[in-house]
Amino acid sequence: MLPRGRPRALGAAALLLLLAVGFFLFGGDLEYGRLRGAASLDGELTRDHNRSACLPLRSLLPKCELLHVAIVCAGYNSSRDVVTLVKSMLFYRKNPLHLHLVTDEVARNILETLFHTWMVPAVRVSFYNTSKFQAGAVSWIPNTHYSGLYELLKLVLPDALPPDLARVIVLDTDVTFASDIAELWAFFAHFSDKQMIGLVENQSNWYLGNLWKNHRPWPALGRGFNTGVILLWLDRLRQAGWEQMWKVTARRLLLTLSSTSLADQDIFNAVIKEHPGLVLLLPCLWNVQLSDHHTLAERCYSEASDLKVIHWNSPKKLRVKNKDVEFFRNLHLTFLEYDGNLLRRELFGCPSQPPPQAEQRQRALAHLDEEDACFEFQQQRLTVHRVHLTFLPLDLLPSRHDVTLVAQLSVDRLQMLEALCSHWPGPMSLALYLTDAEAQQFLRFVEASKVLSARSNVAYHVVYREGPLYPVNHLRNVALAQARTSHVFLSDIDFLPAYSLYNYLRASIEQLDLSSQRKTALVVPAFESLHYRLSFPTSKAELLALLDAGSLHTFRYDVWPQGHTPTDYARWREAQAPYQVQWAADYEPYVVVPRECPRYDSRFVGFGWNKVAHIVELDAQEYEFLVLPEAFTIHMPHAPSLDISRFRSSPAYRDCLHALKDEFHQDLSRHYGAAALKYLTALQRSRSST
Repeated sequence: MLPRGRPRALGAAALLLLLAVGFFLFGGDLEYGRLRGAASLDGELTRDHNRSACLPLRSLLPKCELLHVAIVCAGYNSSRDVVTLVKSMLFYRKNPLHLHLVTDEVARNILETLFHTWMVPAVRVSFYNTSKFQAGAVSWIPNTHYSGLYELLKLVLPDALPPDLARVIVLDTDVTFASDIAELWAFFAHFSDKQMIGLVENQSNWYLGNLWKNHRPWPALGRGFNTGVILLWLDRLRQAGWEQMWKVTARRLLLTLSSTSLADQDIFNAVIKEHPGLVLLLPCLWNVQLSDHHTLAERCYSEASDLKVIHWNSPKKLRVKNKDVEFFRNLHLTFLEYDGNLLRRELFGCPSQPPPQAEQRQRALAHLDEEDACFEFQQQRLTVHRVHLTFLPLDLLPSRHDVTLVAQLSVDRLQMLEALCSHWPGPMSLALYLTDAEAQQFLRFVEASKVLSARSNVAYHVVYREGPLYPVNHLRNVALAQARTSHVFLSDIDFLPAYSLYNYLRASIEQLDLSSQRKTALVVPAFESLHYRLSFPTSKAELLALLDAGSLHTFRYDVWPQGHTPTDYARWREAQAPYQVQWAADYEPYVVVPRECPRYDSRFVGFGWNKVAHIVELDAQEYEFLVLPEAFTIHMPHAPSLDISRFRSSPAYRDCLHALKDEFHQDLSRHYGAAALKYLTALQRSRSST
C-alpha cells in the first residue's frame, strides 16, 4: 500500500469538489483558473477529485463499444515497449479495441507479425507509415527531445487517421495501464461542445521556467500539460483547422525559440496557452509521471488502488528517483513478463469474429482425438506461436555474396551464444523459443555480455513458448525467413564453425558463381568433441591431427552414422576442390543454400527427422550437394534436451515419429509423383534393416 495523504479540511474539500463536478457537468464554461484549483496538483482536493471523477465513468459507456487507440512507434526498442503497453491494456479491458499504429518500416514489420500471430480476439490493428508524414509535416521543426521527430507526429494525427474516425486515445509507448482503458474513454462524455483535447497537468516545474538559470521553456498555461496520454476529439479538431492552428503557433515561436525541447508537448501547450477553451483537464491519476523532476507526481496518489496510468517519461525509464518507484517498477515488470498467451481470451458478453487463422485452427483442433497417442504431436502442429521479430536492434546491409548463419535455441542454450559469436563474425538470424519472462532474461543476458552487446549484425527473433513439444522446424523457418543475405548457412546452436568458415563460404559462393537461382547445397562436414574443453583447430590440418588422436570424431559416427556418411569423410581428408555427393536415406548434413530454398517441414516437432526431411525436400527439388574441402563445424557437448530424452525412453514417442514420416512420404508422392518413389523405398529399407 502506498502512503496516505495528509488530512484536509472538510469544508474546503466540499467546495472544491463542487467546482470539479461543475466542470465535468458543464464542460469548459468554468474559467481555467477555477478548474485548476479543483483538479490540479496544487489544489488540496487532488485525490478526492480523482476518485469522484473516475469511478462512475465506466458505467456511462455503452457495453461493447469499440475504443480507438493511437500510438506512434518507430524502431526496435520502441516496438518492445508497445508490447508491454498493449499487454497492460488487454489485461484490464472489457471492450473491443482498434489500435492505430503509426510506425516506420522496422516497427511495422515487427508488429504486423506479432499481432498476426498473437490472434487476440476483439482487437483490430491498422498501420500508418511515418514516412508519409515526416517529409513535410514535422521535419521542419527543430527538436532536441530524445524521441526525435517521431513524437512530433502526434500533432498530425487528426489528418493522418481516417476521416471517419471521430475520437481516439493517444498514448506514448512508455505508459503502463493499471485500470480499464474504458474509464479513460468515458471522459469523452464530459467534453463541452468547444473542448477537443483531454490532458493531464504536467507534474514537473518545467513550464514554470525555474529549473535553472536562463531556462526558457515554451509558453504554457500554468504548469502546462503532459502529452503522454491524450484524448483527441478528431472531427472537432479538423473542423477547427487544427493543422493551421498548430503550424502558425509553432512557426511564430520558433523565431525566438531555437527548437522544441519536449517535442509535440511544447507545441500542444503553446496552442492551449492561446486557446485554453480547447482542453479538458483530466485527473492526474490518468498520467502519473515518473522522472527525477516529477516530484509532484507523489501528491497525485495515496493508495495503489488510485493508480490508472503510469508514465515512465524519462530517458532513465525504470531507474528514475521516486520514493515509490519500486512499487511502480514491479507493476511494470509484471506486464513485461506476463504470458501474452493468456490474453487471447474472448471478451465476456462481447461476441466478436475471430481472425481467420484462429477460426481455422479451432476447427482443426475440434477434429483431434485427445485419446490418440499422438495427440500432442498433432496439437503442436496446429499451434500458432506469437513471434516477435528482431527483438534487439539490427544494423545490417545485404550483400550479394554474403551468407547468414541460421539457427534456433531455447533458454538453456543461451550460454552458447558468446562462443558462436567469437567463431562467426558474419550476420546471424537466430530464433529463440522463450516464455515472456525468459525473453527479459535473454535481454539482460545480452546487455551484460561485452561480446553480444558489441554485435549489431545478429538478428534475434523471439518465438513465444506454447505447447508440450519443441517446434524445431517452425523456429528454423522463422529465422530463415528473416535472413537478408543471398545465402544461408543452416546450422544448429550447439555447433561451432571453423574460425575461417564465414570468409571461406563467401569466397566459395563467389568463386563457384552460385547465384540465388542455382540449386546448389554446399556441405559443411560436421565433427564432434566429447570433451567440454577443446583446443579448437584453426585449420583443416589441425582438425585432422585431432581426429587421428581421437580428440575429435565424425559427427554421430557411433549412434547415427547414416546421417553424415554420404559426406565421404575419407575423400574429404584428401580433397583439394569441392566434390559432389549423392543423397542417401537419412542424410542430414549442414548446408549452405540460397535464401529462397524450401522451408523446413513444420510437422516435425520435438526430436527426430526434422533436418532429414528438409534434405529430402532439397534433393526432390534437384539440388546438387557439393562438399567443401576446407570447411568444417564441430558439435560441442551439452546436457540432452527433454525431447531427445523422451525419444530415447518412449516407444510411443517413436511410433508417432514413424507416423509423421509416413505422412511426409505420402505428401511427397502426391507432390512429386513417381520421382518420390526412391524416398519411400529408402524408408522401407531403413525400417527393415532396423
